[in-house]
Amino acid sequence: MPHGDAYSLGVENHGSTNSIHIGRSRVVSGLELLLAGAIVIGHNVYHVVPNEVPILVVLCWISVRVRGGGWKDIGLESPRSWWKTVAYAILSAAAIVVLSDVVVGPIAESYLGAEHVSKAFQSPTHDLGWTLRSLGLVWTLAAFGEEIAYRGYLINRAAETGGRTRLAYGAALVVASVLFGYGHYYKGPAGVIASTVSGLVLGATYLLARRNLWVTILAHGFRDTFAIVAMLAGWGT
Repeated sequence: MPHGDAYSLGVENHGSTNSIHIGRSRVVSGLELLLAGAIVIGHNVYHVVPNEVPILVVLCWISVRVRGGGWKDIGLESPRSWWKTVAYAILSAAAIVVLSDVVVGPIAESYLGAEHVSKAFQSPTHDLGWTLRSLGLVWTLAAFGEEIAYRGYLINRAAETGGRTRLAYGAALVVASVLFGYGHYYKGPAGVIASTVSGLVLGATYLLARRNLWVTILAHGFRDTFAIVAMLAGWGT
């Protein structure tokens, strides 16, 4: 066999191996996405699974490690500019307040009933202890945990399932946002819709920021901190 033919055959075999590897990776990502969706629904709708956020964070870590990566692969690396990161986060948080809390939320409530507040934030008095506990939950389980779970993990696994094309990332944004909405099922139908909109804003921010997860962590934390301040001031949620 001529040398050129052998070389060509080697390239073809290498390409075929890569195609098989990519195909398997997409299948595995699809299975991960289905499992994650079942966990979200199982906890929030049927209450047969523990809180989904810690579980999804652990699954995310296992997923990236099996692929030979680390936290930076989902966007948890030091950004080039913290000032820009904070500025983008403030803009994103403001967009959530306007779109979800001011526009979509009230419209949904007018048709579907008022949103419910999480039991974790329910208290007869909003004293210093309540404020500190609430802020602790906001910046750990909500901002840090949910952003790793829903943006860092679910968007990337959904996008990989679709081949990481632009269309795949668009579909991944929608899928992750809908699941994020159901992650707030306790709020009622209006709350699910409003939370889905919040998820869309956070997901779009994540993608526009080139998957810089610190932007959405800060945006999520800023928005929820504003909600705590609003409750303290008697402005509602």
